Amino acid sequence: MVTLKEHDTRRGQPPREAAPPPALLDRGAPARAMTLFATAVLALDALLIMAATLGAAIYRFGGVGSHIAGAWRGSNLGGVTYTTVAIVVTVVWIATIAVRGGYSPRTFGSGAEEFKLVVSSTVVAAGLVSIFCYLGKIELSRGFLAVAFPVGAVFLLVGRFSARKTLHWLRRREHLVHRVLLVGMPAGVAELLEVMRREPKNGFAVVGACLPRLSKDPGDEVADHELPILGYLDDVRSAVERSGADTVVVSALPGRSSRLLRRLSWSLEGLGVDLVVVPSLTDVAGPRIHHRPVAGLPLLHVEEPEFTGVRRIVKSIFDRLGAAVITVLATPLMIVIALAIKLDDGGPVLLRQTRVGVHGTEFTCFKFRSMVVDAEQRLAELQAANEHDGVLFKIRNDPRITRVGKVIRKLSLDEVPQLFNVLRGEMSLVGPRPPLPSEVERYAEDVRRRLLVRPGITGLWQVSGRSNLSWDDSVRLDLYYVENWSLSTDLVILAKTVGAVLGRNGAY
Repeated sequence: MVTLKEHDTRRGQPPREAAPPPALLDRGAPARAMTLFATAVLALDALLIMAATLGAAIYRFGGVGSHIAGAWRGSNLGGVTYTTVAIVVTVVWIATIAVRGGYSPRTFGSGAEEFKLVVSSTVVAAGLVSIFCYLGKIELSRGFLAVAFPVGAVFLLVGRFSARKTLHWLRRREHLVHRVLLVGMPAGVAELLEVMRREPKNGFAVVGACLPRLSKDPGDEVADHELPILGYLDDVRSAVERSGADTVVVSALPGRSSRLLRRLSWSLEGLGVDLVVVPSLTDVAGPRIHHRPVAGLPLLHVEEPEFTGVRRIVKSIFDRLGAAVITVLATPLMIVIALAIKLDDGGPVLLRQTRVGVHGTEFTCFKFRSMVVDAEQRLAELQAANEHDGVLFKIRNDPRITRVGKVIRKLSLDEVPQLFNVLRGEMSLVGPRPPLPSEVERYAEDVRRRLLVRPGITGLWQVSGRSNLSWDDSVRLDLYYVENWSLSTDLVILAKTVGAVLGRNGAY
């Protein structure tokens, strides 16, 4: 087997013996497995919708035997019970989700689009049922509809979340995965390989790569990766047949890449293989990308990030209303924490620390004090023990943390007072991590884009590993949020924060 590391010494003759015998490979197995998984999700959705609709009938009428009123094309519907209505609504609801792609294998496993699709399909199904009843003069109980669809939407979201976690669990154990052949320049292949190995839950198992015929060696980008080289760009079809790959992922190609990509797609016809092209656009979310073909060219238009306007006003209103509600609910907890801190060492309850907010404006950030009173004075003597890269300072077992501090930091309860910063308009519920002025002084120019939005109590960094993240990863996540924020993304991050806090991953 020839690896990327060995390829620079054997560029003239690509290997032909690296893959298992074709008889042992079943290229269609992943697709069949995902179809079976989609069928199971469909059955789960149907059960949840039936539970919601029957539950709504019981809540409204005390049972499911009540009859509806009205007529359809002259026929009396008085004998139709709400059990029948629940079945019809379930069929319409499931059909709506299916037509809109909710059971496509590509829908499952990653991103918020699956959850958005479930919610939007619920709205469409409710509209269809309402219009049908209006046109047919069928008098369904408005109380029944008002309960069935909202409750059903919640049930579906919980069901989809459970299905996703099950899928991730299976993929981490190498089930329901796609066998992937990477194609492109060495640097692009190495980057894709790193991402796919870092995120096994996405279901991509890389089986090999095809590189261009280079006049020089592949370079340091791929030198340390153990990955079979199955050929050159004109060997992709045979590499697919030999490796049993069911997905070909193409990154940057040399020269006239459009012509190479066209010939590559032609060569794969008849194999039943998915062809995936990685655009040169990175860290740009779907809503900002619009496909507009012009004169046969598939042009991608990228909209500018939105930092002002109506959506920002809506986000600000949402932040303050949400913070007000959470503050009221969390007041008893804050009182208990404050008493525990005071009784522990008699020092101040709150830590008032200068942080940098939107456009570089400094503000006083509130936190429950989790360290000894002279923690800042002792920082210099601990610098040599820093376990974090970049500009951050983190120690897993920081000796300055108090007994109460260890508990509240594990559960991120030390950050609860930042709700007051949100109410004052200095922070958001969701956003980049609020940096210290000393950290901002060391920012590179691109990192300063984190300051284009208000910092948040939680964010992508919070739900992706917190202190376990490298500096580069935390910057990448924060910049992605800055460029692609949306209210729906905020809601997803807030929901994930609960699991991240309870899981305590990266909290110290």
